[in-house]
Amino acid sequence: MSAQNAFYAQSGGVTAVINASACGVIETARQHSDRIANVYAGRNGIIGALTEDLIDTNQESAENIAALRHTPSGAFGSCRYKLKSLEANQREYERLIEVFKAHDIGYFFYNGGGDSADTCYKVSQLSEKMGYPVQAIHVPKTVDNDLPITDNCPGFGSVAKYIATSTLEASFDVRSMSATSTKLFVLEVMGRHAGWIAAAGALVEDQGIPVITLFPEVEFDQEKFLAAVRAKVERHGYCTVCVSEGCHWPDGRFLAEQGTRDAFGHAQLGGAAPVVANMVKEAFGYKFHWAVADYLQRAARHLASKSDVEQAYALGKAAVEFALDGQNAIMPTVVRKSSAPYVWEIGKAPLAEVANVEKFMPKDFISEDGYGITDKCREYLYPLISGEDYPPFENGLPKYVTLNNAGVARKLGPFEL
Repeated sequence: MSAQNAFYAQSGGVTAVINASACGVIETARQHSDRIANVYAGRNGIIGALTEDLIDTNQESAENIAALRHTPSGAFGSCRYKLKSLEANQREYERLIEVFKAHDIGYFFYNGGGDSADTCYKVSQLSEKMGYPVQAIHVPKTVDNDLPITDNCPGFGSVAKYIATSTLEASFDVRSMSATSTKLFVLEVMGRHAGWIAAAGALVEDQGIPVITLFPEVEFDQEKFLAAVRAKVERHGYCTVCVSEGCHWPDGRFLAEQGTRDAFGHAQLGGAAPVVANMVKEAFGYKFHWAVADYLQRAARHLASKSDVEQAYALGKAAVEFALDGQNAIMPTVVRKSSAPYVWEIGKAPLAEVANVEKFMPKDFISEDGYGITDKCREYLYPLISGEDYPPFENGLPKYVTLNNAGVARKLGPFEL
């Protein structure tokens, strides 16, 4: 059987380690050049496939590809473009197959979250129907850690490490000012429906920090929250609040909802921290500071978790190996064998069980009062933030790679999105 090409794309919000997965895909494919002739990347994610805007990764040196392992963000560009259902817009899926056929692409590696898993699954179904089989493998990625079946998702461990560290350092700051000035620090973190990232902020309690964590899984009770803040300030002199952007009122309204929607139809969030801080100010008059971690938390490769980097690379590598083994419509997963010592291995999950399924914080991971985490959650989190994997530094700054991203000649006509 002659070698075919592979297509790789990055989707949705990027992470500190998504490029490590890309590195795993490309380096592994290069080791099997008798089966995979080239890896074409989509410029700006799946949009690159639809518009036939492909990147020839064969034009990149081995050194540049290896440097992806320690470079944050999406090296080939990402997007928040969700393909509609097959019934609603079959032409887009048919276009993908046309592009794959024109460029002899037999392998499809889609690196993203739940929506990407859904797209990958649909491509695998349609390719069979159209008589042009494609091995469609989803490479998991999401800082929200909300994909099912896999123990955790690449990107989460590094975000968790950054948030736990930032919460700790900012808490030391507010503690030093609490006697004469600031009493409250509020940090807003990502997490629309699942509070995994916020849970990482709660780890600082183990170092004596009075922290209150607001999860999307727990309805916000203003009276109860204010009482908890006051109790901690009166006892410790200050308090830190780690609030998930998905924190919501009992009627489902987000504290941070802006009234606008993103490309996936999700409510755009941002602003829970000032809402919470001002709420406390109005109630007690405490001086406060707040911050929104935003892009900083998901781009912080300088503080990446070693276990996260290793798993991101391993899952990219496994995706290629599964495809070469003839498997289709699956996602490589992390299977935890032990937490102490931390031992894990690669597993797999059918995309039919992954697509559009969210994994929330288990009830037994959240403390009884709803404002902290349990020992079971700590046992889960600590291995994921363990170890350091610093990038190389030059002149005091991280030395990251910017690829050439040479284009591939188009063979088809234009396509309007």
